[in-house]
Amino acid sequence: MYSIQTNASGTRSMEISEVNLQTIRKYSLFQHLIDSNGIVDESVLDKLKLNVRSLIASDEQNCKDLLDLCIDVIYHNNMKAFGLHQLVLLYIRWEREQQESPTLTEAE
Repeated sequence: MYSIQTNASGTRSMEISEVNLQTIRKYSLFQHLIDSNGIVDESVLDKLKLNVRSLIASDEQNCKDLLDLCIDVIYHNNMKAFGLHQLVLLYIRWEREQQESPTLTEAE
């Protein structure tokens, strides 16, 4: 379980699970999300919400993991642009850790 700060003053935070991060990877939710200026603002958060809604609407399979991500993270009351920026940074660190740590199949 990871914790991210969701406002600049540090009074609000949110718990992010390993499953949440895996869902972000599975659906490539952060790919092409942030514009070339690199600024994460409310419009980027709105874009993410629209992308997720579209995925849920078009997904004919079970998308429970995506719905859980919505409830736990994306549509959480504390999620604002600052929190999304922190989530993106956490995801980048997590992704690097995943690439650096050898899996059991590679070790064998």
